Amino acid sequence: MASEKKKQKRKRKKHTLSELKTMGQQLLTSRAHVNNLPLLLSCITPNSPPPHALESLLSLQSFFTPLIPNLPSSSKHPDADPDPEFIYLTWLRSKFDELTQCLIDLVSSSQSDGALREVVLDSIMEFVNVGNAGKFNTAVYHRLLRAIVRSELSVDDVVLDMLAEKYFNYVDVRYSLAVPSKSWLGLWRRKVRTLYTVMILIENKEVSQDVNDLVSRSSIELSIQKMYKLLACIQPLEAVEEKLEMWNESGISSQDKEGKYKKSNDNVLSSKNTAKKMKQKFTKAWISFLSLPLPLDVYKEVLVTLHQSVISHLSNPIMLCDFLTRSYDIGGIVRVMALSSLFILMTQHGLEYPNFYNKLYALLEPSVFMAKHRSKFFQLLGSCLKSSLLPAYLAAAFCKKLSRLALFAPPSGALVIIALVHNLLQRHPSISFLVHREIDPDTIAENNTPDGASEDLFEEKPGIDHFKNEENDPRDTNAMRSSLWEIDTLRHHYSPPVSRFALSLVNDLAVRSRLPEVAVSDFSSGSYVTIFGDEIRRRVKQVALAFYKTTPACLFSELDFPGWTFKDDHQDTSAKRKRVDSIQER
Repeated sequence: MASEKKKQKRKRKKHTLSELKTMGQQLLTSRAHVNNLPLLLSCITPNSPPPHALESLLSLQSFFTPLIPNLPSSSKHPDADPDPEFIYLTWLRSKFDELTQCLIDLVSSSQSDGALREVVLDSIMEFVNVGNAGKFNTAVYHRLLRAIVRSELSVDDVVLDMLAEKYFNYVDVRYSLAVPSKSWLGLWRRKVRTLYTVMILIENKEVSQDVNDLVSRSSIELSIQKMYKLLACIQPLEAVEEKLEMWNESGISSQDKEGKYKKSNDNVLSSKNTAKKMKQKFTKAWISFLSLPLPLDVYKEVLVTLHQSVISHLSNPIMLCDFLTRSYDIGGIVRVMALSSLFILMTQHGLEYPNFYNKLYALLEPSVFMAKHRSKFFQLLGSCLKSSLLPAYLAAAFCKKLSRLALFAPPSGALVIIALVHNLLQRHPSISFLVHREIDPDTIAENNTPDGASEDLFEEKPGIDHFKNEENDPRDTNAMRSSLWEIDTLRHHYSPPVSRFALSLVNDLAVRSRLPEVAVSDFSSGSYVTIFGDEIRRRVKQVALAFYKTTPACLFSELDFPGWTFKDDHQDTSAKRKRVDSIQER
């Protein structure tokens, strides 16, 4: 008991900075002072003063770096070899593992100093470089990633930024980041499912609210956000022939069927093999991540990232089919954002998606003109309707639906609609009758009956639009029996750019020859600001002038509105003031 109390007093004793420096120098000069090692280790904690932790780290790093290649594996037990030197090295191995764990705890703690954590991250990556008998220490690297993901660090933490900017340029670091997806992503997938199961039970009142304390929804969502940030920072190998930059000079270790990492026969893998393995791991990592129930903010960011920098680098892009079809079926803005990736799979990778145009038609709502990614959506909409093999009823339905939306859209949206309608009419001459439909009076006379019982009589009356705007199936909208009267209405739009563009469309349709299509991208990013700026910069040739013989005294005269009288409030108030002043004088 007395000896244990002495040990506890030694642990509680706080050493000064000079004492730590002296102990470090003694540890580096002689093996006789090896007992200073545990004392220095005890100073590397999140609660230790940063100068103390830094001094202890520098001493221990200088001590362990030359010894790492000679240290035995952590799995070997000292009883396997009675040699005192082996027992000593085994003890050092345990202390080295303890040091790496202390550094990982410190770098993943939000209570630690930011500058100190940057130095600690550099030290951990140095140990990752040589901590496995001179080879890339995948175990330490994965422990670091797991600790960062599970910690309370924010997504914008300096450690995540430093890890991505400084170390993800090395191929082996990126490769090893994609490797653990099967293990630690699988673990988080089980935890996330447990969380959502508990939430469902709570909503159904099958368990009490206290069960939710076992798994924190916010912490898991934060972990998923950090997973996404790390995964999005993995840049695939663009050029196979270029020289690959490795963090560890010994190359990349491969993983066998049992999950153990084995060194390749060659010292450094060829560029072609490395690119192939990176592509496979890159694909597995993304597919594993997309199987998680993602928060809405991460869901949207993922949909934006997929078509920009992920699909083209996957070994089998069709594996994204399930995720994208689920996203497209959700509806709303998520469906709009999933359209880009789904369109790439359909046009470039042979994906067959039933009822695609029906669901695309359902996206045409007034809210789409206020969406953040509306520019990309309208460009994709124009691309989806570009094929000349579309049935006439489908082209007519989209043309009519867009025309109807123009009545509710802002001026920028009306410009996009006119461009889309112009291109549809140019690609599909079979629906040109929508521009001008005439009803034969003889047909109406033949169908007219004395008792007025004919149902066709009402349908053939002029001015009746048979288009069903609320119908989601383009086949049942009756667009082929309608006309584009909405486009003619836009000629009288209050916005001059819209009215001018609609008039140019009418003039183009009067020309029988085929005209070049309008670039939808020129109008898809428009807004009130861009329209106002264009009007300000526009040179006006004719200016309307008004001449008055005398200076007008009011905005409207009584002759403009017969029966109305306009009084000057200013004169009334001045008259009242004069009356009040006269009363006060009396």
